[in-house]
Amino acid sequence: MDTRAVRRDASRARILETAWKLARRDGLGALSLHAIAQMVGMRAPSLYTYFPSKNAIYDAMYADGASQLAAALAHRPTATEPVERLRSRVRLFVDFCTTDPIRYQLVFERPIPGFEPTRESFEITVKALSSTRADLDAAGVHGKRALDLFRALFTGLVSLQIANDPGGQRWSRLQYEALEMFLARYANPARAGRRKPRPAKMAATLT
Repeated sequence: MDTRAVRRDASRARILETAWKLARRDGLGALSLHAIAQMVGMRAPSLYTYFPSKNAIYDAMYADGASQLAAALAHRPTATEPVERLRSRVRLFVDFCTTDPIRYQLVFERPIPGFEPTRESFEITVKALSSTRADLDAAGVHGKRALDLFRALFTGLVSLQIANDPGGQRWSRLQYEALEMFLARYANPARAGRRKPRPAKMAATLT
């Protein structure tokens, strides 16, 4: 075992943990390399041994937050019914975001001028989006337009909750009603108008 690599990884993890702690205390924009260094017990220039810039720390935080969401979604209870699986995704997403607003802001908004995640870090969210698309497809919802609205709908509820009722449920409690409205529009062929009507005989057996 390379003990130097182990120590380096441990130091990076400690710096990252400290960065989250300070960001939650002071805000993402107020994150200071000097404050991080002071808290972990090293000089500020020494941080560059582990992260070449402040944006590199933001990128590591982004990747960490995105990985936490991907892991939470991967380990959620399995539901056999597609709509229930979609409901569980929505519930987990809303809870995940509202319990840690700073993490949500970094992963789903662009609060830091000049910062964009690296390709490798952004790929984590791309994979999570693929699983969202798979859940929508299973529930009978297809197409980029529907996916875009689904994302806007629930990130919008989260943003309103965090901004206007932190710690409460004024907006987050609307998640299931919002999902029902969304599914009524996009998972119902008659309303979506994207498929031919079922034959009369089949329709009669379903009513």
